Amino acid sequence: MELKRVVVTGLGALTPIGNNIAEYWDGLKNGKSGSAPITYFDTEKFKTKFACELKNFEATNYFDRKEARKLDRFAQYALIASDEAIKDANLQVEKMDKFRIGVIWGAGIGGLETFQEEVLNFAAGDGTPRFNPFFIPKMIADIAPGHISIKHGFMGPNYTTVSACASSANAMIDALTYLRLGYCDVIVTGGSEAAVTKAGMGGFNAMHALSTLNDTPLTASRPFDATRDGFVLGEGSGALILEEYEHAKARGAKIYAEVVGGGMTSDAYHVTAPHPEGIGVERVMINCLKDAGVKPEEVDAINTHGTSTPLGDVAELKAITKVFGAHTKDININSTKSMTGHLLGAAGAIEAIASILAMKHNLVPPTINHSVVDVNIDPSLNLTLNKAQKREVNIALSNTFGFGGHNACVLFRKIHQ
Repeated sequence: MELKRVVVTGLGALTPIGNNIAEYWDGLKNGKSGSAPITYFDTEKFKTKFACELKNFEATNYFDRKEARKLDRFAQYALIASDEAIKDANLQVEKMDKFRIGVIWGAGIGGLETFQEEVLNFAAGDGTPRFNPFFIPKMIADIAPGHISIKHGFMGPNYTTVSACASSANAMIDALTYLRLGYCDVIVTGGSEAAVTKAGMGGFNAMHALSTLNDTPLTASRPFDATRDGFVLGEGSGALILEEYEHAKARGAKIYAEVVGGGMTSDAYHVTAPHPEGIGVERVMINCLKDAGVKPEEVDAINTHGTSTPLGDVAELKAITKVFGAHTKDININSTKSMTGHLLGAAGAIEAIASILAMKHNLVPPTINHSVVDVNIDPSLNLTLNKAQKREVNIALSNTFGFGGHNACVLFRKIHQ
C-alpha cells in the first residue's frame, strides 16, 4: 500500500510569548522571555513563585461568560488555537465530508484547575458531596477535542493522546498515520495545557523539577547553561491542520510544510529521569529519520526537548551527537522552551510550529538566557545561543519527551508548491 503524503495547511497558537501565530513568531525571533511572577494565586508559601503564564488573556474576549464557566482553561486554550488554525487553513467545512475530518489532541493533565477547585471546595465543606455538574466534563482530558469537533461538526476520529509532555507530539504522529493510510482528509491536531495552578506548582516543586530562581524569573529557563536548575512551567496551546497532500492541492490550500516522519520509543528506565546515555532518545530520532526516508546529514535544525534540567539537556545532546555524528556541528540546535517555558502536553505542538515557522522564514529562533558554559556539553555544537540565526532550513526535527519515558519526535520538510 502506497502511503499518502501529509502537509500542514493551518497553524494556531496561544502561548506565553504571543496570543496568536504572528505574535508567537515575533516573540520567538526576538528572543522574548515569557517567564514572570505568578499572578493567578498567592505564591508566598511556594518554593517557585514564577511561571510562563499567558499575557493579556481574557476568556471573555473569546467566549461569553456562561460558556467560559463551562470550560476549564485547557479547553478554552484548545478552542482558541484550533479556531485560528482552521481559519488559517481556510477550510470550507460545508463543502467537505465531515466524517473525513478528525480531531486528535494532546493533553498531559487536562483540567487540573477544575479538579483542584472542586476538591478544595468539598474539603472545606461539611462532607456533603455538592459538586458542580460540570466538574467531570470540564476536567477530563478528552473534552478538548470533543469541544472542537462539536463546534465545527467534525465527525471523524476524535480522541486525546496522554503521554505527559510528549502528548501533542504523539497526537501529531497519530494524525499523520490516519492521513497516510487514507482514513481521513483533514485532522486538527495539537495540544493544550493549563497547569499553572496551586496543585501544578506544588506537585512539580515536590518532585524538584521546577526552577527556583525566584530572584531572576525572567532568565530562569536556561537550557544548556551550567546554572540551569529545572524547568519553568508554561501554559497555552498549539494547533496544526494536517491534510492529505492531494486534498490540499485540489482546494488550492496554502502549504506550510510536509510532515515526512514520526518516531516513538520508551526509555524503559525511570518514571521521571531520562536515561543518562539517552538510549531511548537516540533510537526515537533514528526511527523518525527512517520513517521519513531522510538521511541524518539532510537535517538543518533541531528544536530540542531542552527543558533546562541538569540531566535531561546533557542526555539529549549526547543522543543527538550519536545520531548525527560529524554533521551535528552543522545543525542549528535550539530550545524554544527558554522563551515559552515548558507547556507539558502542549509542548510538542508549539515547538513543532516553531520548527515550521523557522523553515518558512529561514530563521532559527534562539536559545535565550545562556551565559555560563556547561563543561559537560560539547562546545562545538551550535546551540543558537541568545540570538536568532539566519540560515536555509529545509528539514527540521522537533523532539518531545515525557515523564514515564515517553519519547516522540516529528520531522518536517519544506515543500515548494
